[in-house]
Amino acid sequence: MAGLSLQHPWAFAFGLLGNFISFLTFLAPIPTFYRIFKSKSTHGFQSVPYVVALFSSMLWIYYALIKTNETLLITINAAGCVIETIYIVMYLVYAPKKAKMFTVKIMLLLNVGVFGLIVLITLLLFAGERRVVMLGWVCVGFAVGVFVAPLSIMRRVIQTRSVEYMPFSLSLSLTLSAIVWFLYGLFIKDKYVALPNILGFTFGVVQMGLYVFYMNKTPVKAEGKEASKMAAAEEEHITVNIANLIPAVPANSPQVHQSTEMAASADPRTCAAEAAAVTAENGDAINAVVNHGAVGVV
Repeated sequence: MAGLSLQHPWAFAFGLLGNFISFLTFLAPIPTFYRIFKSKSTHGFQSVPYVVALFSSMLWIYYALIKTNETLLITINAAGCVIETIYIVMYLVYAPKKAKMFTVKIMLLLNVGVFGLIVLITLLLFAGERRVVMLGWVCVGFAVGVFVAPLSIMRRVIQTRSVEYMPFSLSLSLTLSAIVWFLYGLFIKDKYVALPNILGFTFGVVQMGLYVFYMNKTPVKAEGKEASKMAAAEEEHITVNIANLIPAVPANSPQVHQSTEMAASADPRTCAAEAAAVTAENGDAINAVVNHGAVGVV
């Protein structure tokens, strides 16, 4: 067994280390879902990263089973399937109806439709080593696609000169995980595990470089259409949170008049700053999931 054999001690060591790092990364969104559980609301979070992470784990488990003797790939991805399923179930419990329907549709399309199609094609049209090769390149293609996802965050960092949407700890986790899984793939001579992590390591280093370069820079405020979009998003987020936190009161209640006066006198810039802070936290959680959707499974 290549994954556990003592004839490959370095592969075994890096596989165990990769399991440990990836498992911690899978647990990164726990504070986010604790807030969701406490408030009984998803607060505008998106379910797509968790659905993608689940699909990624399913895909790598299937690859490991087809190739055989890849126990360490199976263990971490089985844990990932369980953890991501728990996240998705919690999301479905507390999400609004529209978000629930969207999540169900995405899961049926990706985790049932696309995954089922991959299984059928590889089982019916390929056999033996050709099946492993075909499935391996499918895994590489998907992993590369997930690794490219943080490009939008890097673009935002450059535009705003602010690193609030790209925590250093997540970038470091991405880099370390990519290094470990690359070495694991190298020692077991599996190019499909090693190749995508070269890209993961590259993006991780670039993210850390951007963080170091911009961490002491003065943020640049967005202008034009971008500013309008951000303002609208912040205003919507504030509205959602207030609606969830303030109990209903009669229209003629003195509390209504008091709240109205306070709202009229509130500084819009302060509200926007508070909303941006909350949005940054959301971005961090999503970034964690998107990153480990590729890194944690290979």
